Amino acid sequence: MAAIARWCVTHRLLAVLIWLFALGGTAAAAGFAGSAYSNDYEAPGTESGRATELLKSGFTDLGGDTDTIVWHTDDSTVRADDVEQKMTRTLHTVERLPGVGAVDGPYTETGAAQISADERTAYATVTFHQRADDVPVGQAQAVVDTAKAAESPHLRVELGGSAVALTEAPAVHLSEAIGVAVAAVVLFLAFGSLAASMLPIATALVSVGTAYAGIVLLGHVMTVADFAPMLGMLIGLGVGIDYALFIVTRHRRGLRRGLTVPEAAQHAVATTGRAVVFAGATVCIALLGMLILRLSFLNGVAIAASVTVVLTVAASVTLLPALLSLIGLRALSRRERARLAAHGPQPESPTGLAARWSAFVERHPKLLGSLAVVVMLVLALPTFSLHLGSSDQGNNARSSTTRQAYDLLADGFGPGVNGPLTIAAHLDGADDRLAMDALPATLRAVDGVARVHPVTYNAGGDTAFVTVVPDSSPQSRETSVLVERLRTDVLPKAADNTSLETHVGGVTASYDDFAQVIIGKLPLFIGVVIGLGCLLLLMAFRSIGIPLKAAAMNVAAVASSFGVVVAIFQWGWGSELLGLGSAGPIEPFLPVIMVSVLFGLSMDYQVFLVGRMYEEWLETGDNRRAVRVGLAETGRVINSAAVIMISVFLAFVLSGDRVIAMFGIALAAAVALDAFVLRTLLVPALMHLLGGANWWLPGWLERRLPRLSIEPPDRAVPRVPAPGAPAREEAIAERVH
Repeated sequence: MAAIARWCVTHRLLAVLIWLFALGGTAAAAGFAGSAYSNDYEAPGTESGRATELLKSGFTDLGGDTDTIVWHTDDSTVRADDVEQKMTRTLHTVERLPGVGAVDGPYTETGAAQISADERTAYATVTFHQRADDVPVGQAQAVVDTAKAAESPHLRVELGGSAVALTEAPAVHLSEAIGVAVAAVVLFLAFGSLAASMLPIATALVSVGTAYAGIVLLGHVMTVADFAPMLGMLIGLGVGIDYALFIVTRHRRGLRRGLTVPEAAQHAVATTGRAVVFAGATVCIALLGMLILRLSFLNGVAIAASVTVVLTVAASVTLLPALLSLIGLRALSRRERARLAAHGPQPESPTGLAARWSAFVERHPKLLGSLAVVVMLVLALPTFSLHLGSSDQGNNARSSTTRQAYDLLADGFGPGVNGPLTIAAHLDGADDRLAMDALPATLRAVDGVARVHPVTYNAGGDTAFVTVVPDSSPQSRETSVLVERLRTDVLPKAADNTSLETHVGGVTASYDDFAQVIIGKLPLFIGVVIGLGCLLLLMAFRSIGIPLKAAAMNVAAVASSFGVVVAIFQWGWGSELLGLGSAGPIEPFLPVIMVSVLFGLSMDYQVFLVGRMYEEWLETGDNRRAVRVGLAETGRVINSAAVIMISVFLAFVLSGDRVIAMFGIALAAAVALDAFVLRTLLVPALMHLLGGANWWLPGWLERRLPRLSIEPPDRAVPRVPAPGAPAREEAIAERVH
């Protein structure tokens, strides 16, 4: 690490230019190639997956994305002459727009079912030439504008569908800008130097910008979800600014101790930089743990997020020291520079709130530890009611046209119309054909079924499907129960004495299958991620207790943050007020991604906090002193880093994307609990109570275990003590007490 830092400091302009070239090159390539994201939730081998494969192979002419134009009137009916004429003209105009393949309206012989029973609501289906992921936003916007032009005080027109949803995506990255602005303010308050506070921001923006463009290119070679770039940006900005903060803090400490600018930068990277690399590695290990689930949808998310973390770590140990050498002593505030010039290097010891809090925890470990446990348990309680399922456009903000179209359809035609089930079948002979013809009548008699459409056969007659409209919404438990009843009871009986094989697909079925696959593999996934993390900590801290406490703390942080997510998104506590839409189930992929990200992020604070305690323990052999000094010296930096990360994560709630908002709130809650409840309260309290047992390791394991040094002892830094200053240990003890 020292050699890397030395090269970057010596060739600082070249190092900066290399990073700027990487940013500009990847951005240009991404702009030229365009995006190719894919939200493929199908899990291979599941019922819904087989239904999708049957439809793809048997019906090659199903066309592109199908969206909906819904209109509603309270004053008359949709069959009134003025309404019918206006909407007929509008639909003809939409059909002639670029990218639109067909428009099927209600004012035809076959369209009567598209008018509600009270004749107040009607809808038309708009079929694009391409799938939603490939529809240009401009084409979707033209459809929206054309349909909306038909609105009047007596006629509402709303639109729904995946392509229409593209027009509601925020055009400006307001959330990122707000998060970065808040982070800049926190950094300036922490450093007192504008130049120093801008460096973590610059480092994070360059690395995250490069990663964002790289993820766009990655989408052309593998399945990458459309929210992966935003997720990568969310994680990258948070960890990138934090990692740079730790290194800049160590650099500033070196300057105050009398090191030259190059020496301070090199030492910061050689010490804290190693801890940053270790922390980043744990985040990547946790993220890449998703690969063991063997789901292409999650593979792309894992690799995209890992690429972002790798680039933020790389920028922290290469670009940052180059920038630090460029600004020189301006990394210190004017007051610090004046004090250094007038009095020379001064000994440092923990002071202020961090030192007083450390002493307070030392005096009351049982009380504070119990309080922390109660807080975490209360927040984790909602997790027990976690319901994984398909949030849809009915969970969008109330003001969005997709949400209003969803509600109009649900009110006029029943909630199930927004998420029909598709029963696909492969036919082999006349008996199968007869059984398929009789299937709609059988399905209409099933509890929970509102309507059944006629059977549709392909040109070859060997594949067919029937559409079933439930009487409950796509995300409700009743619809999931209906899917299970159809699969286990109704369809097997309907296929008796035939070779007919039917498979239930559709939105709810796909999400239910996806959730079941994830739930089935979740224990293995969590075990692998926690096991690898504990092994790294075991080698780094030579202790059995430290890794076990870290694993318990990580599980507690995940459970409590999920409790917050369930309360807001599933129970709907304040979701509408926050602009997050109505209550609904939690996305089935959220637990896996959140476990990965939260485990990695919580390990960061564990490394920086316990690493300093471990250094003091090796030096003094006094557990109480090690815990007290470690907390006092790292508390302020950890709290500043947590405030920055929380600000960045919460800013993403403004993104307008429900999934990203879930990540933002979950991560912000987890970091807040981890930094302010676990690492600065529960962990030191437990370590005070356990005493020397914290550092116990069996002798046979000590001899066989490889050594992993996270951060060299800070005492290796050359220091010039002020005349008459007390020794470092005495100064720390005096200030803390």
